[in-house]
Amino acid sequence: MNVCYLTASLSRSAGGLQPGVCGLARASLSLEHKVFVLGVHDEHTEADIAVWKPVPAQALPVVGPDRFSFAPGLNRKLRETNPDIVQLHGLWRYPSVATRRWHRQTGRPYIVHPHGMLDPWAIKNSRWKKVLASWLHEKDMLRNAACIRALCQSEAESIRKFGCANPICIIPNGMDLPEPEKAKTENKNPPWQDVVEPGSKVLLFLSRIHPKKGLVNLLKAWAQNQPGEIGNRKSTGWVLALAGWDEAGHEQELKRLATDLNVHWTEVRHKSGTASPVARPCSVVFLGPQFGDAKTACYADCDAFILPSLSEGLPMVILEAWAYGKPVVMTPECNLPEGYSANAGVRISADPEGISDGLKRLFGLSALEINQMGQNGRRLAAEKFNWTTIAAQLQAVCRWVVQGGTRPDCVSLD
Repeated sequence: MNVCYLTASLSRSAGGLQPGVCGLARASLSLEHKVFVLGVHDEHTEADIAVWKPVPAQALPVVGPDRFSFAPGLNRKLRETNPDIVQLHGLWRYPSVATRRWHRQTGRPYIVHPHGMLDPWAIKNSRWKKVLASWLHEKDMLRNAACIRALCQSEAESIRKFGCANPICIIPNGMDLPEPEKAKTENKNPPWQDVVEPGSKVLLFLSRIHPKKGLVNLLKAWAQNQPGEIGNRKSTGWVLALAGWDEAGHEQELKRLATDLNVHWTEVRHKSGTASPVARPCSVVFLGPQFGDAKTACYADCDAFILPSLSEGLPMVILEAWAYGKPVVMTPECNLPEGYSANAGVRISADPEGISDGLKRLFGLSALEINQMGQNGRRLAAEKFNWTTIAAQLQAVCRWVVQGGTRPDCVSLD
C-alpha cells in the first residue's frame, strides 16, 4: 500500500506532533508499506529533516504568511506520488485544503489525525480563525474523511461533539524505549548542572511555554511549597526546570510572576552556555528549548516530570518521560488514566491547590518509591505504547478503508 503522511511541519516547530508522526511513519515502513511524508518548509526544516530517515520526507516551500502554511506545491506532489491513501496529521492549515482537493480529484480515501485539535480548549483558542476555516474548508474536509483517529476515548468524544459522524479509530501515540542508563552516560550533562546544587532533585516540565500548559498555576503551587517540612521529610532539594520554546511572550509573564511570588529563579541559555548569577540556591530554572542530546539529557537526569495542562491530545512528552523511567505528575486532561492505575503518575487537578497537593505527595515519596513509580511507567510504555503494535493497528484501519472487509476492533461507528 502506498501511504502518504501529510502534516504542516516536519521540524521541531510542530512540537509533540513531530515525534508522534515520525515514529508512526517509521514503524509503518517496517510493516512493508510504501511510506512517504510531505510537509511544509519552516525555519528548522534543514536541521530536523534527518530525523525522518529512513522514511522519505520532503518539505514544500510556503507562499505568503507562515501561519497558514500555504504550500501550493503539495497539490502537485500528491498527484506525482499517487498514494492509495493519505493520512492527514493536524488541522487548520493548508495541508487540510490540499487533502480535500486531492480527494476530490482522485476519489481516494484519507484518514484524519486531529492530535487534540478538536478538543474544546483547542477550539476556543483563536476561535474566530477556526470558525472561518471551518466554514471555508475544514468542516467539509472532516465530513468526507474515511476515518478519524482519536488518541484516546476523551478525544473521540470531543470529535463527536464537534459534529463529526465519521468512523473513529482509537489508537494512542507510541514511544521508542531508550536505555536510560546508557543515555545518561553517553549524552551531555543536563543543562541545569551549573545552577542546581549537587544532590538536588529536579522536577522537569518540557513542552511549549504556552498558557494552556498550566504553568501559571504551577508556579503558584510551587510558591506554596517553598522549603519547609512536609510530614517527616523536607521539601528542600527539589528544583523546577521549565524547558520549552516560548509562545507569545508567555515565558516573560512567568518570570514576572515568579518574582512577584518571591520564587527565586534563574535561566540557562544553551547557545551561550551561560546562566544568570545564582546568589542563593534557585528554586526554578528556565532552560529554553531543548532538542537532540540536550533533550535526552533532561529526561535522563531529572527525577520526575510534570505536565499540569488544561488541554492535551495524548502528550508525547509523558510517554517520553515514562520511557526514561520517570514518574509523572499530570492532570486528567493529559488523557493518560492508565498512568494512575499503573501507579506511574500522580493525579492533580489544574488549579493551584490541586497542583500543590500533588507536589506535596511527590515531595513525600522516598527515593525507592520514586524509582518504582518510574519503572511502572516504563513498563506501561513498553506494553501499551510501543510503535510496532500501534502501527499494526493503523495498518489494519488503512486496509479496511481502502479494501473493505471486516471492520477492525479499534474502529467505532457510534
